[in-house]
This record gives sequence, structure tokens and C-alpha cells, in this order.
Amino acid sequence: MSFIELLDIAGTAESGPRYLWLQKLIRTAIETRRLPAGAALPSERELCDAFQLSRVTIRKAMEALVNDGLLERRRGAGTFVSNAPAEKEPGRVEKSFSMLSSFTEDMLARGRRPSSEWIDRSEGSVTPEEALAMGMSPGSRVFRFQRIRFADGETMAIEYAAVPGWGLNGLEDVETSLYGALEAHGNRPVRALQRVRAIGFEPEQAELLGIQPGDPGLLIERRAFAADGRIIEVTHSYYRGDAYDLVAELHHI
Repeated sequence: MSFIELLDIAGTAESGPRYLWLQKLIRTAIETRRLPAGAALPSERELCDAFQLSRVTIRKAMEALVNDGLLERRRGAGTFVSNAPAEKEPGRVEKSFSMLSSFTEDMLARGRRPSSEWIDRSEGSVTPEEALAMGMSPGSRVFRFQRIRFADGETMAIEYAAVPGWGLNGLEDVETSLYGALEAHGNRPVRALQRVRAIGFEPEQAELLGIQPGDPGLLIERRAFAADGRIIEVTHSYYRGDAYDLVAELHHI
């Protein structure tokens, strides 16, 4: 049986970014044991030819699977299904800290159903704090998005995002994925600076997430940059500590 047949493409929808589609195919094949531990994956060139995708797309799909412990790269040999896939508690989500992706993309890549509940959406003049964080002039327009993020109906995080007025046409542009809306306007982030801090949830935040005040969480602060170097997004995301893990692939310099 060929590699493509093992992935059961016929049973998988192709909606969304192509790298997420390929990533989900391989993840499902590993989790259902159609790709057994130790199995070798075709080379990048063979995958490009088989799926008619660019090498950039292939590498983007593979990187998250390596970071999640499902695949491993062996120098001079290629890429293989891990012999001992990383274990995680049921219901937890692993986020690759080296990948610049949205919450929606993260959940879709893991076969989970993302959704949101809006807390507030507003448009106004930039505050002094926002102006400093985004390098904007006083009086500039800014869009603000506050929402609860869910995966398969389970609360995952509270997200507060600010986007400069030049990045979107209006609040209605963002229905599900902020990054999807930014990409549609040619303003998707190409790089970002992130900081992670351990926190205890305040009573108001805990109520929104359905957890107890003081429960542990992760605060991820992100400043993302558009291709022209301007800051396109400043986000503060408060993730439940019992539902989210951060992973990263490290290299010796």
C-alpha cells in the first residue's frame, strides 16, 4: 500500500490551508496506527510530487508533528514516526511555541473543533498603552477583540487582541479566525515576539472559563509583525493550565 493510500485522503476534507490538511492526514494516520511506529516518511521531494505542494508547505506541516513528538528527524536518514510518541493527558492540547499560527489553525490541525464566544468587539482611538505597544500615533484607530476560545465545546482560553485600523476594514471582518481575516487583507503576521508567564486566574476570568479562582494558567503575550515590519497584532491570551501545553524543538548551536 502506498503512502498516500495509508493517509486515507478520500475520507478527509480539503478545506483550510493545505499544510493543515496534510498535517491532519498524517496525524490521523499515526494515531490510528495506519502509520506504525518507526515507519519512514517519503522525502520532501516525493511528498511535493505526490501532493502537488511546495517544500515550504511540506516543512510547515511536518514541523508541528515533530514538535508534538509524533515524528522524529534522523540526520542523514529522513523523517520517521516516533517509536515512543509523546504522551499527553486526555483533553490537553499541545502548542508548538516555534510555530506562528492562530488558535483556529492549532485546533483544526489536531482534529478538534474550534469555536469562540464574543465578550466584546469594539473600535476606537488607541490608548496610551496600545500606542506604546504597537508604535502608533495618538488618535489612531484600533480594533479590539475579546473572546472565550473553545475546543470541542470545552473552554480553553480568554483572548484579548488589538489590531491597528489599517489592518482590517472593520470589526465584521473577524468572524472566526483573526489570522484568517488578516490574511484576506494581505496583513497576516510573518513573525512574532512572545512571552509566557504562569498566572493564577482572577475570579472574573475563572467564571468565564468555568474553573476555580486561583487555578493555574498561562498568560501568552504576543506582538506580531506584518511583512513590512509594522506591528499588526498585540494579544494577551489566558490559557487554562490544565488544558494546554507548550512545546518547542531545540537545536544545538
